[in-house]
Parts: sequence; C-alpha cells; structure tokens
Amino acid sequence: MEQMTLFEHSMPEPLAARLRPQGLHEYIGQEHLLGKGRILRRLIESDQISSMIFWGPPGVGKTTLARIIANKTKAAFIDFSAVTSGIKEIRTVMQQAEQNRRYGEKTIVFVDEIHRFNKAQQDAFLPYVEKGSIVLIGATTENPSFEINSALLSRCRVFVLKALAKEELLELLKRTLEDPRGFGGLQVKIAPHMLEAVAGFANGDARTALSVLEMAVLNGDTQCNTITVSEDTLEQCISRKSLLYDKKGEEHYNLISALHKSMRNSDPDAAVYWLARMLEAGEEPLYIARRVIRFASEDIGLADPQALQTAVAAFHACHVIGMPECTVHLTQAVVYMSLAPKSNALYTAYNEAKKDALTQLSEPVPLVIRNAATELMGSLHYGEGYQYAHDTEDKLTSMQCLPDSLLGREYYHPTAQGMEEAFSARLNQIKAWKNQNRK
Repeated sequence: MEQMTLFEHSMPEPLAARLRPQGLHEYIGQEHLLGKGRILRRLIESDQISSMIFWGPPGVGKTTLARIIANKTKAAFIDFSAVTSGIKEIRTVMQQAEQNRRYGEKTIVFVDEIHRFNKAQQDAFLPYVEKGSIVLIGATTENPSFEINSALLSRCRVFVLKALAKEELLELLKRTLEDPRGFGGLQVKIAPHMLEAVAGFANGDARTALSVLEMAVLNGDTQCNTITVSEDTLEQCISRKSLLYDKKGEEHYNLISALHKSMRNSDPDAAVYWLARMLEAGEEPLYIARRVIRFASEDIGLADPQALQTAVAAFHACHVIGMPECTVHLTQAVVYMSLAPKSNALYTAYNEAKKDALTQLSEPVPLVIRNAATELMGSLHYGEGYQYAHDTEDKLTSMQCLPDSLLGREYYHPTAQGMEEAFSARLNQIKAWKNQNRK
C-alpha cells in the first residue's frame, strides 16, 4: 500500500494541470481539426474514435485531447506512458483489453510520447490494433514517418496539431486570470503588453505560457490583497527562450534545410538566422561546417572556386577553436556562400555520369588509357597509342577517353555565372580544338 506524506495535500497542482480543459467548449486552438463540422470534432462528439496519432510540438493540446476523449467515451480508457512502461506492462494492458472485447466493451489506449517506444514495444500493440481489441491513440512531438513503425502507422490516422497562435495564447492567459481554477480568486494586476510578451515568449506552447504566468504571479508584489507583476519580475521569468530542437528528429532536418535553401537563394540574413537557431539550440558546429563544404561544390562549384576553400577553412577553424568562438567563422562562411554566384553544374554532371556508371558497369576502359604495368599488359596493347598531353604544343590531344558506347556524351554543362563563364569559354576552346584535330 502506498504511504502518504504529511505534505502531500499541501502541494498544489501546476497551473497548467488545474486549467486543463474538461471538454471541447474549453479547448483553445486547432480549429482546423476541432472547428464546427470538422472531422475530429465529429468523431469525438459521436464517440466513434478510431486509432490515431496526434503529432505536434509541445504544449499544443495533444494530451488534453486524449483526456477530453476519455471524458466523452463510453469505452474503457487506459492511460499509458511510453517513458515508464515496457513490453511487460503493454502485454498486461493488452490482455485486459482482450477480456473487455470478449465482453463487448471497447478499450481506448492512450500512449503519451509514443515515439519513445522502440520497434519491439510498438510491435506489441500491432496485433491488438489489427483485430480491434484496442483503439490506439498516440501522442508524439516527433515526425511519425520517422518514429512510428510503418505497419502500425498505416493503421492509424495522423492528425497534425499546430503551435498555438499568439492571439490564442493571449485568450488562454486572460481566461487564466479570471478562472477560479487559475487566478480568478485573486486580484492580479499585469499590463496587457506584458501578457503579450508572455504569449510571444511561449512560441505557441500553452504549457510554457501558463508556467511563465504562474511564476510571474507567484513572484509578484503583494499589497492590500493585490498582486502586481512588475516589468522586472516578468523580465526575469522570460530571460531566455528554450529553442525547439532535436538533433536526431525532424526539426534538425527542417533547420539544416532552411539554412541550405537560404544560402542557395542568396539570402544572407535568413541564412545567418537559421545558423544561429541551430547553434544556440546546441547543434554540433562541425556538422554545419560539413554541410557548408558540401554546399560550396553542390551549389557554387566553379562559379567561385574560392567558396570551397572558404568552407574548408571554416571547418578547420571550428575544429581548432570550437564553440562559442567559431560562430563568427561559420557566419563568414555562410554569408560568403549566400553572396557567391551560383552553379549546380558539378552536381548535375556527377548525377548524369552516375546514371551511366550504374547502368553500364561492365564498360571496359579504352586500351589507350590503360596502364601497362607489366610486360604481359604491354603485349595485350595496354596503353598503346597513348598521347602525353604535356609533350604537345597546345597541351591537348585528340585521344578518346570515354568507352565507345558513350562517345560524345557530355556531363559537365557550365553556366555563365561568376568565374564559371571563363571555364565555359575554355571548355568550348578545348572542344573546338578536338573537333578540328580528331583523326
């Protein structure tokens, strides 16, 4: 039997828990799913829930929706945490659900943070979802495409919950000041612009907004039964924002994509912003430096050969100096890449050659450019007729270097951007010389 402590009843619930909506009429946000006539609202109101995944950032109401469903449904409702449960607990719950099914009772199993379950744990749900023993509701902050087994995901409908708008957070904060479950029983003075500051700081997260407001009110100045929240108190409560970031999850790929595409679009301001977002959230600077090196050849190439040198130098600087000093080196590299002329000619050249290489893997190397390393190879005509370009006046030869089946194939198509225009002119000179001197 669990023993109670002397102080158990003196510890109040956090504000976010006290204010958790009891029904859809109290729920704020997600109008695209819960507005009048929307499918999820209809499913909840008619108690016709099927297996589903709620996917969205923290503090947008995923668990709250599950609680609302629990209050609404006539089915057995089992609340399950992926953080504290393993396969043994899953099987126990599934056995109970199977018994309920035999007696004609539906069981809804809610799994918070379902992405924390490994493949074996997720597989344990699958047969019971398939035969209808349970209706599974999972909540996750991670992209289900990456974190949920495809077999299980295919049997669930995914509902995407969005970060709350600033106006929605303001509505929640104002309601909190009036609701008896919040601060409705107190006289709290806080300026409207300060509530807006809390809503902006929360960045779409209702839990964060309520936590900041609670901290500010509890640390306010109390006089004559009135609590006044000062600018200084609020500033201390919102001194630093916790950036949404998961170095292995979807946001990782979203941000590096934003950085790459901002540089490609020659937008240095956006590129530096996304760089700062990643670094301040804890991204490894060498990872970003490696991606900048790739960008230097993929998106700039010979339009500015100096770009690759700049990127490699930034990587070396990050390796030697580390954070936080290397932020300026990465900024230099990112701004350089953004302003440099753009060409993807090297990228497309390799991909075109790759297609031929994969489809014609057995294509022999022409004898003329083979290395006759042994007497036997010489007797087999390896290297016969080879022309050493440095021995010619123009440093060019008409020797065939491609296999016969690919003769005349062109992969590198230079652009007229930056220095690549000069390389294009040189390539045209080479081609003209070879056409004129071809035997």
